[in-house]
Amino acid sequence: MNHRRGVLKLGVLVLLLGAQHIARGASIVAVRVWPSKDYTRLTIESDGEIKTRQFFIAEPPRLAVDIVGIDLIPALRELVAKVKPDDPNISGIRVGQNTPGVVRLVIDLKQPILPQVFTLAPIAAYQYRLVFDLYPTQVADPLEALIAERLADKKLAPTTAAPPTPSAPDPLGELIARQSGKPATSTVPALPTPNKALGARQSSDMALDTPGKTDRLVIVALDPGHGGEDPGAIGPGGTREKDVVLQIAHRLRDRINQQPNMRAYLTRDADFFVPLHIRVQKARRVQADLFISIHADAFFTERPQGASVFALSDKGATSSAARWMADKENSADLVGGVNVKAKDSQVQKALLDMSTTAQISDSLKLGSAMLGEIGAVGKLHKPRVEQAGFAVLKAPDIPSVLVETAFISNPDEEAKLRSEVYQVQLADALMRGINRYFARNPPLARNRPL
Repeated sequence: MNHRRGVLKLGVLVLLLGAQHIARGASIVAVRVWPSKDYTRLTIESDGEIKTRQFFIAEPPRLAVDIVGIDLIPALRELVAKVKPDDPNISGIRVGQNTPGVVRLVIDLKQPILPQVFTLAPIAAYQYRLVFDLYPTQVADPLEALIAERLADKKLAPTTAAPPTPSAPDPLGELIARQSGKPATSTVPALPTPNKALGARQSSDMALDTPGKTDRLVIVALDPGHGGEDPGAIGPGGTREKDVVLQIAHRLRDRINQQPNMRAYLTRDADFFVPLHIRVQKARRVQADLFISIHADAFFTERPQGASVFALSDKGATSSAARWMADKENSADLVGGVNVKAKDSQVQKALLDMSTTAQISDSLKLGSAMLGEIGAVGKLHKPRVEQAGFAVLKAPDIPSVLVETAFISNPDEEAKLRSEVYQVQLADALMRGINRYFARNPPLARNRPL
């Protein structure tokens, strides 16, 4: 009798799920492609775990992947159409039924890549995800790119100004010389040796009323939060945090690049995911003078409103709200999807434990300067800089702040975030805050190796 009941239950299960689900396993829910110059990510989302076998062929470069336990369905064919001609890494995708229950993807590549293939467990709005991260083996040096951009700007600038005297400092020549290891061609006086403590700034000989008086290229790292698989907070009208903060970052980038001897560097300049520790690494690689992470978060209710500025804390959060905010932002890697096997946890822990009292002190100064300017164009959620353990602010040698531009969960503030007028006002305020900070804390001569 018990055996018969078991058979009947199994029959009902087959009718409910369908014979193909029992035979093959998971079904495909969605496919997505996230191209960028840093890397291209392909995501296959399913309602159950799926297994793969992959083979990389060097000539011509292509990645073949066998997905085990599924049959070819229209959702997989959509991957072919999702690859755009301007994808930096993928030239096309071919898909076919290799054997019963095995679908083969062949990803044709534009250049040699280092593939990472991994799976992610369900989290937030996502079910199981199979992820292909395709990293180019040859990566351009971002600092060289910034120097090249600045040189191009100088060539296009009006030539009405008098040429510099032989003793005038040449920040670009000095920076290029240090990059190449060759002596600069122009006569450049030695910069004063800075105090090794980050908080010690140059005084009268480097004091500046505007950033234009600095004697070298100043680099400001802008970090638009979230991106790619991680949409960030979503407003009641459907506005995604990752979209509006990227727009604000682009506006601020344009303003920074108009400043004399100043250049902006974006940790992401398009819609793709960047892990938190990589954001910090990127800023350090270009020797950024400042790091500004831009967000537009949500809260449990619609009531919270106003902008906030956060700095790192080494003594615990300054409020329960700041702690909650840091915990929420620090979980971005889980939603965005990090290949845990490829992440050197010991190295990352060492980096994140290196933050200094001087860095936090300078971050608070930067935050105060920015908060004062933001308050002139809109409401503030808190009148002072708050502190908590934000992972993205843990660069040990860069003053770093996280700006919550508004609460996207508040319908009124969501509308402001979508407004060009507010975005322009906010970008102007952030630029004034940066200038105000540098006027009081001139940038140091670079003493970190490239």
